[in-house]
Amino acid sequence: MNYQQIYPIEPLQKYVRYFWTLEDDSLNFSEKTFKIMSDGLAGLIFQENQKSFLNKDNQELPQLFLYGQTTRYTEHKAIKNFRNIGVYFQPTALKSIFGIDADELTNQHIDINELIKTNITNQLLNTATSEQRIKLLSSFLIQQAEQRKAENEKVNFASEQLQKGVSLPNIQNELNISERSLERYFKQHIGISPKLYARINRFQSALENIRQTQFDKLTNIAYQSNYFDQSHFIRDFKEFAGTSPKHFILKANEQVANFPEWKI
Repeated sequence: MNYQQIYPIEPLQKYVRYFWTLEDDSLNFSEKTFKIMSDGLAGLIFQENQKSFLNKDNQELPQLFLYGQTTRYTEHKAIKNFRNIGVYFQPTALKSIFGIDADELTNQHIDINELIKTNITNQLLNTATSEQRIKLLSSFLIQQAEQRKAENEKVNFASEQLQKGVSLPNIQNELNISERSLERYFKQHIGISPKLYARINRFQSALENIRQTQFDKLTNIAYQSNYFDQSHFIRDFKEFAGTSPKHFILKANEQVANFPEWKI
């Protein structure tokens, strides 16, 4: 497999973390299983070959589709050669770019053509290179965002603070906002509650520690990531990654962050 990460042009940076490309054009292609881990982000995926990937229910995925937050891990299966381009959005991008309440897409995906009238799918199919396709997607996303003007600075601030591990009570005090109001804003702009968003980000912090450090005991990772104990850490890991930390280390080939190929 070949993977590449491309950072967005400046006007898109508040909406998009990065673009990515993933392809496998090997002659002796073998079926691949991917576990998709909760990461606190929504995204957009274009498939050059629509029949390449199946979801957890063995259904074909749309050619160009938008997906929302995931509250637990899920699985995709590649059954044919593929050449895909993806967009990892910033946490509040669904509302900002597409004008929809983000919780409408939580644990869901939708064909872009069911959401808005656009010929972007055909444009992408008629474009040869990944670079040209990313330029097309960039123009499309900027145009959509300019039509919406749906920014919420309080949610942007709160999501940034939660990614840094700041507690919810401290964030509410800083913003002078009630827990109920913050929860409503989060569901509209991010798609999940602030508490769940904080849990996913803590899991991601622990996952990053596993990726980057050598460790003797899982307890060390748990405490570094502010878990109460190891069992609490393992329970969250299984919920968001679909396996235990030790099994993840043995079986996950994480060429793409939060989208590891699963070794059989």
